[in-house]
Amino acid sequence: MAKDVVELDQVIIRFAGDSGDGMQLTGDQFTSTTAAFGNDLKTLPDFPAEIRAPAGTLPGVSAFQLNFGDHTIMTPGDQAHVLVAMNPAALKANLKELRKGGDLIVNTDEFGDRAVSKVGYVSNPIEDGSLDGYNVHKIALTSMTVQALSEFDITKKEAERAKNMFALGLLLWLYSRPIEPTLKFLAGKFGKKPDILAANNKALQAGWSFGETTESFANQYVIKPAQMPAGTYRNISGNLALSYGLIAASVQSGIPLYLGSYPITPASDILHELSKHKNFGVRTFQAEDEIAGIGAALGASYAGLLGVTTTSGPGVALKSEAIGLAVSLELPLIIVDVQRGGPSTGLPTKTEQADLLQAMFGRNGEAPVPIVAPQSPSDCFNAAIEAARIAITYRTPVFLLSDGYIANGAEPWRVPNPADLPQIEVKFADGPNHKLEDGTEVFWPFKRDPETLARPWAIPGVAGLEHRIGGIEKADGTGNISYDPTNHDFMVRTRQAKIDGIAKSISPLVVHDPSGSAKVLVIGWGSTYGPVEAACEEVRNQGVDVAHAHLRHLNPFPSNTGDVLKKYDKVLIPEMNLGQLGLLIRAKYLVDAIGFNQVRGLPFKTQELVDAIKDVVASV
Repeated sequence: MAKDVVELDQVIIRFAGDSGDGMQLTGDQFTSTTAAFGNDLKTLPDFPAEIRAPAGTLPGVSAFQLNFGDHTIMTPGDQAHVLVAMNPAALKANLKELRKGGDLIVNTDEFGDRAVSKVGYVSNPIEDGSLDGYNVHKIALTSMTVQALSEFDITKKEAERAKNMFALGLLLWLYSRPIEPTLKFLAGKFGKKPDILAANNKALQAGWSFGETTESFANQYVIKPAQMPAGTYRNISGNLALSYGLIAASVQSGIPLYLGSYPITPASDILHELSKHKNFGVRTFQAEDEIAGIGAALGASYAGLLGVTTTSGPGVALKSEAIGLAVSLELPLIIVDVQRGGPSTGLPTKTEQADLLQAMFGRNGEAPVPIVAPQSPSDCFNAAIEAARIAITYRTPVFLLSDGYIANGAEPWRVPNPADLPQIEVKFADGPNHKLEDGTEVFWPFKRDPETLARPWAIPGVAGLEHRIGGIEKADGTGNISYDPTNHDFMVRTRQAKIDGIAKSISPLVVHDPSGSAKVLVIGWGSTYGPVEAACEEVRNQGVDVAHAHLRHLNPFPSNTGDVLKKYDKVLIPEMNLGQLGLLIRAKYLVDAIGFNQVRGLPFKTQELVDAIKDVVASV
């Protein structure tokens, strides 16, 4: 039957079901197709915190939200236009994420009395009128999938597992997406299982055909491609972009990449990805624990490689002594912290940015470490290269603070031309660098570059470069063990001055203040960029002036940060913690910054930031 085709500028879809229902795969495939179609987009995978929660329960619900449109998309969206709920638990856990009047697609096969009561419903929500505020589409996804696959020699359970492909086919039809990219994906995934491949293909096509023929949907929708700068684009997640950035840094510096890592959510994908790239000289080591992982990475740096270790907050705690050793040895090392909810095990699959103070101060003694934070999934690529530049140039460990939201989220990425990537200059010590009073030439491992204060990077085994190594304080220049109080004071201050001096090599803080007359500055870091920028734009559209600045470098801060802060009457700092950047800003610049803080394991919603900004502007 003919359907009216309606053009939209933006759609937010949320898929929700049991963790075994394939919601992440469904969302990923819709996202990949949408990116290839040319829309701008942002995603929010929402994983259950428990690995094997009982089926049909609230803790076991897995969701995936996608916001796509014909213009720049900054966030995964506040509330969805469409919610696909595969069972009562998915409905109950996610209904609040669907806007009133939105389309609710429910799998009626799963709404039996037992499943409904299992999650606390007194009566069946798809029958008792409680969903009257939504446009409900009651679809027997499971039974229609089984019926569509009746010709295949597979079990009923195997047929039921393909219901996510039926739902995906329906949504691809509804929003005028082609099914060919998913068919290609399925061929790669199930190529060695021809029956399963054929069944999934048939389920996908059956969902598409159902959309064309059903009376449940009167319209089909189209969202035109977004206008983006010319180039080659691909869909990319934060962890994947970060992996590519580390490889690019290795290539641009000319030194091999070595990853010493222990698997931990949500950082494990970086280990998985880098292990695929031996052709670029990447070496990966899955260690027996966090301490062994960073020990191996630091040893690799000592041997002249680009040492990297990846982890999340709990792993940083275990690595702290070795990070202090890297500070003392003054060797390049990248510590990737993909932050998650804490404390302790906390919320392993949820996002947070509460490790800033741990990265800043979480070591014994005076052990300063530079901190770089990407602002989006694709920006993880550039942030990784920048972290490597600082580590190599200044001979220091560097924290790269990602988080679960940008690590697992995805967006279109304009693939850069390798010729446009910055070169990272590496200077290895090649001989004596100091002349004694008697004229003898010797090698001093802590004779510093006058510009960067970096010590020589001496590869072990090179004749004439023999020197002491270890965690006990070293004498200036010679590197011999020293307990002299004056020398220790000098070395501590020198290591701090080296980190402070990095500010000379980073870009100044840029402020987006279109009117030039704003009295309120909103300043953020990390993954808050998208929600904050979207909120500031919305406030400006309402006729309210506001300025926005975003910090990539958190230690040291850009050299003009203090001057920027002093230009505004009020400073608002949104953070997914209880005010850690706010604490640093207030202490260093004596600015009475206002915090807007949440620790819900989820990114900010645009509207809550809009309200917070308007409240601060009204108080000026």
